[in-house]
This record gives sequence, C-alpha cells and structure tokens, in this order.
Amino acid sequence: MKLNHINLPVKDVAATRDFLTKNFGMETVMERGKNALAMLRDEGGMVLILSHFDKDKTAEAAYHKDFHVGFFVDTPEEVDAAHARLTRNGIDVVPPKRMQGRYGFYLLAPGGFELEVAWLETAAWSPSRHSPGESGRDEPITTR
Repeated sequence: MKLNHINLPVKDVAATRDFLTKNFGMETVMERGKNALAMLRDEGGMVLILSHFDKDKTAEAAYHKDFHVGFFVDTPEEVDAAHARLTRNGIDVVPPKRMQGRYGFYLLAPGGFELEVAWLETAAWSPSRHSPGESGRDEPITTR
C-alpha cells in the first residue's frame, strides 16, 4: 500500500496553490469551484489536495501546533537553494540551521500551515536512497 494523497483544508486555496506551484515546483492537475479545491502533484507523484468546503469562507483551518508539511531534499545545498528562491520571491524566511539531525528551515505558508524544507543528516533517510515501497527507517529521528 502506498500513501498517494493528502487533503489539506486551507482558508485561501488559490493563494496556497500559487505559493506551492511558484516556490516548490508543484503542478496543478485539477481545480473545482471558486476557492473550493485544487489538486497539486509533486515530481514524485504525491498529490496534495487543497480544499475549503466550509460555507463560511472566512473560516480558518485549525492545525495542531506541531503540524507541518515537509519537503526532504538530498543535499544541504538544495536547502540553501530553496531558501534563496523563497527570499528572491519576496518571502520572509529564517535562515536554515542545523537542528536534531537535520539541516533546514520552517516557514508559514499562505494556507496557515507550517512548511519545512530539510536535509536529513542520516544517509538512511535520504529521499533518493529508497525506492517506493521501502520504509527507509534504518534508525529513528526526532523532529523538533
């Protein structure tokens, strides 16, 4: 079994879609309604559905304080490149730093959720090391 999509409720579907396509290379594959639903796909085929079905269009999505969406990359240089791209695009983001077995940074996305971009120092967790179906869990890692 393979996890292939996640539905993420957000207040502003269009702004979140634009942010993720412009800054993280996600592709919009489907949209429904005005600010109701956008389906995005990353280069690995993972689908992120952005939705806002609440009749009260001013309603905020409530996320747990530890909730975030993460992009793991293969090298520290990719973390630095993502940070530079976001900065060039006018996004105020804290510099990357080393923290608990990884190098990366967090930022708040327009949808009101936190995003992480990180390189994991443990080679066992490298995104390119494992093919689909392999767990990649050679050793545990603690987040934040």
